Amino acid sequence: MIEALYAVVFEALSNHRFPLVYGADCSVLLAVVPGLRDVMGRAGLVFIDAHEDATPMELSPDGEVASMEIALLLGLTGEHAPMPLRARLPALKSDAVAVLGPRDEPERNGRNIATLADRVLLRTAGDLCANPGEIAQAAVRQVRLHTPAWWLHTDLDVLAETEFNARGAPGEIHLPGGLTWSQLTEIVSRALQTGGCCGWSLVIYNPDLDPDGSAGQRIVRFVSDVAPYLP
Repeated sequence: MIEALYAVVFEALSNHRFPLVYGADCSVLLAVVPGLRDVMGRAGLVFIDAHEDATPMELSPDGEVASMEIALLLGLTGEHAPMPLRARLPALKSDAVAVLGPRDEPERNGRNIATLADRVLLRTAGDLCANPGEIAQAAVRQVRLHTPAWWLHTDLDVLAETEFNARGAPGEIHLPGGLTWSQLTEIVSRALQTGGCCGWSLVIYNPDLDPDGSAGQRIVRFVSDVAPYLP
C-alpha cells in the first residue's frame, strides 16, 4: 500500500496537482511525506490527531504502524523496519513539524512513551479549544519558516466521540475530550488559508459503526466546508 500510494502522490505532485488522500489510517503518511520530500526537496507536516503517534517500535505492544509513523518519519525509530521502508526514512526534520490536537498523555505515560513536545511544535487539544484558528495559523507559519511545502494530515479521532464515534476497533482505548466539528473546520480552513499546503490526507472512518450513514455524510460536509480554501 505504501509503495503504491507513494507512486500516485509523487506523480500528482510532479504534475503540480493537489493530492487528497482519503481513507485508511495514519500509515498513509509513510507514503505521502516521502513523496512530497522527493518532489520538493524538503517536506513539512501539519499533523492533526488525538495521538502523537511516536511510539518507538521497541515499545509497541502490537507493531501497529499507525501508532509510530511520526517517530519513523523523524528517524526516532525504525532500525528494524523493513528495508523498503527504511530506504525512504527519515523524511522529516523536527523544525518542519507541527502536531495539533493530541490528548493521549495518560495512554503514553502508561506505556512509558516520551512526548514529542520537546522536539516539535505541539499544541494539545486543550490548547486548540481556546483559540483553534490562530493556533493553526501560527503552526503553519512556523513550519513554513523551514520548508516551502507542507502536507496536511487530519485524523478524525481528534474529534470528541460525541461529535464523531464511527472510528476505532475493538480494544482501542477511548480518550476523553476532543474537538468539535466546528473547531476542526476552523483549524483546517485557517491552516489552508495560510498557504504552502501541497496535499491533504484525511483518515479514520469505520462504516461498521455508522449503520445509518450519518457519520459518513458529516465527513462529506466537512470536506465541502473546507474545499473553498484548497489550493
